[in-house]
Amino acid sequence: MQSPPAPRSLFLRLVTTWLLTAVTDAIFSSVLVTVFYKSTFARLWQGVASVLLGPEAMNGGQRTVVIGLVMHFGVALAWSLVFLLLYESSHRIRALAHSRFGVIKVASVYGPFIWLVMSIIVIPLFAHRPPRFNFRWIVQLLGHIPFVAVPIVWGISRDGPPAVPHTQPA
Repeated sequence: MQSPPAPRSLFLRLVTTWLLTAVTDAIFSSVLVTVFYKSTFARLWQGVASVLLGPEAMNGGQRTVVIGLVMHFGVALAWSLVFLLLYESSHRIRALAHSRFGVIKVASVYGPFIWLVMSIIVIPLFAHRPPRFNFRWIVQLLGHIPFVAVPIVWGISRDGPPAVPHTQPA
């Protein structure tokens, strides 16, 4: 009888989740901006760079496109790491993630949470401008469920420890 494969290391789970999330969200954002909002790939990532570099990033050419992409990958890493830490330290999150439709359940909370923190706290803090609550904001709020949180929750939980409750010594 063959034994089950060993779970992936924390580091490998983090790296694969980070890359999956960053690429999935980059594709979603790029399609959304170019197809539905009639903008360009460059303007999207220059806009991301402008959060740190200011409005002049919109005229920065390929340099600020690359900076925006690097920032995007950095943010995806940060949120993947946050979830890994939450998942590893919480029996309840592990149990929910491993329940029927658990990835969707957890992602339905974690995705909007990410967008709320980013749009209400992080971006205004760096860009020195308040958030704009409009249709695009709602699209991002909802889009963070399938295109950000599902890859994070699935990637971290699929080979993570089972939801075994911690027992207290007698």
